[in-house]
Amino acid sequence: MILYNVTVSTEDYVHDEWLSWMMDKHIPDVMETGLFTEYKIYRIVTDSPEEKTYSIQYFLRSMEDYETYRDKFAPALQADFQNKYKDKFTAFPSFADVSGLTFTQSTTTADIQSLVVQ
Repeated sequence: MILYNVTVSTEDYVHDEWLSWMMDKHIPDVMETGLFTEYKIYRIVTDSPEEKTYSIQYFLRSMEDYETYRDKFAPALQADFQNKYKDKFTAFPSFADVSGLTFTQSTTTADIQSLVVQ
């Protein structure tokens, strides 16, 4: 399973409108592509009162599904986002392969190394 994470920081004055738009429009549009299995959104706690930062996590079955999203759907969805909130946000993507990587309180460093270093 692939985690496609987008970290977004918005200007404080546009935050409420942006969050409503994300929940009511953008995220449903992304999910309607049928390529993502689920999503999660988290507010990241920062010291900056001028902006609000979120981690939007989208889960895919494979990197091939992401490539399909990137090639067929992302340009229009990202243009919509950019046109609506130009100069009012910063964003950056990141990826993680989360297949089989589940950690608990009892997980040791050796356990993690055995999963990662293969």
